[in-house]
Amino acid sequence: MGHKGVKKPALRLEIPALRGNRKHCLCETCNIEQWDSDEPVPRSELLEKVAGIRGLYCLLTEKIDAKVLDAAGPSLRVVSTMSVGYDHVSLEELKKRGIRLGYTPDVLTEAVAELTVALLLATSRRLLEAVDEAKNGGWGTWKPLWMCGYGLTDSTVGILGLGRIGAAVMARLKPFGVKRFLYADAGPRPDMATKIPAEFVPLDELARHSDVIVVCCALTPETQGICGNSLFSRMKDTAIFINTSRGGVVNQEALYQALVNGQIAAAGLDVTEPEPLPTDHPLFKLKNCVILPHIASATVATRNAMAALAASNLLAGLQGKAMGKEVPL
Repeated sequence: MGHKGVKKPALRLEIPALRGNRKHCLCETCNIEQWDSDEPVPRSELLEKVAGIRGLYCLLTEKIDAKVLDAAGPSLRVVSTMSVGYDHVSLEELKKRGIRLGYTPDVLTEAVAELTVALLLATSRRLLEAVDEAKNGGWGTWKPLWMCGYGLTDSTVGILGLGRIGAAVMARLKPFGVKRFLYADAGPRPDMATKIPAEFVPLDELARHSDVIVVCCALTPETQGICGNSLFSRMKDTAIFINTSRGGVVNQEALYQALVNGQIAAAGLDVTEPEPLPTDHPLFKLKNCVILPHIASATVATRNAMAALAASNLLAGLQGKAMGKEVPL
């Protein structure tokens, strides 16, 4: 087909899925300009290399905005991101130029749900604190209340954003003996909620009644900073806050104050703003805040599936065919 310059900034081709059929498929039909590093492509390099391309394969570390699209020029027909989120891509600019966008939902749902539950347990049961105590000599004689955390049996769990991942988290938490599931969203989601079952409530009610709040919503203008003073001030002082969605949905200064002042018991974060979070950030100094480096989808099988789907989306878009997963614009 001879498609010129399919750019893949920061594409981690060490991922086995693109060492086999998918990479071979792209190589057969496209001229590939690859950023062959595990580190994000420098902005200046991206702007230089996208000139004249027809397809762009990117990660969530690349900001695909008007400047990049202008640098690419009118030949660019499709962008494919190896991520379920696409807040790093300007949808308005793509729509204006008639450029299609592929993404990778569904294939990472199970892995993200698993990690969310793991982070919740690590936070609520104070596992990282306990490991530090065992390593650093704090483990002495048995004490009745030492290292006590909070369990899930008979608890109320609230989900902010009941999509595929939120529903998968609920399904995994149900066997722990959770008594009640609540969710807040832009509107009721009976298709998802009836399977659990879960009750649709306003956000302030979710905050008041939940022993655990898990944030699974997408980052949009409506959800930017939605988890702030108003939310934390309504939560129980024994409540656990978990975020595996996007860092931008949380006001981190408000979260820090809520943790320091005992408004909530603890927080577990797999996402922050910015990423990576500076090592001297105040949240890192708190024992009741567990921070992971955005690894929710980090299983070998999941990253392989994401890479393969992103490649398939790109190729389908270049051929003018239906993508496996496309963002409607």
